[in-house]
Amino acid sequence: MKKIVYLALFWVSVGFVSAQTEKPIHEIHAAMIYNFLKYIQWPDDGGTDFVVGVLGEDNVFNTLKSYYDGKPKGSKKYAIKKLSDPSEAASCSVVYIGKNKSKDFDNVRNAITGKSILTITDSFNLGKKGSCINFKVIDEKLKFEINQASMGGANLKVASQLSSMAILI
Repeated sequence: MKKIVYLALFWVSVGFVSAQTEKPIHEIHAAMIYNFLKYIQWPDDGGTDFVVGVLGEDNVFNTLKSYYDGKPKGSKKYAIKKLSDPSEAASCSVVYIGKNKSKDFDNVRNAITGKSILTITDSFNLGKKGSCINFKVIDEKLKFEINQASMGGANLKVASQLSSMAILI
């Protein structure tokens, strides 16, 4: 009987510890954004910086800035930039639009039309509306959608390894 009680206490404590060590969603988004970039190819545009712009979501911006700003990306280096206006998106290689700024998606899309800029969003239905990658929660698990037409329209190539993990639209 003691073994059963100790075993039950062990499993309860393991569950408690794992619940305590879950990462905040902004850290998960930042890590996923960084990993997405390894599996996407941009046309060669010269330049020295690979600019990742963040519209809204200060926590995602701060995490990306502290982890990746100044780190190498091929022959370039990451430059993490806080965007205050959708028009600034045109100077980026990647634009992350946080949930609290999803209403600005159309303005961002208008600003970047015809440019090779990856849009990443975290809002219901923005994948279908034209975001290249959109975070989505299904059955309490974070997943992501890839809009193939938007990727093609931005002249971006997605590795099959990334596509195989995504919900394709």
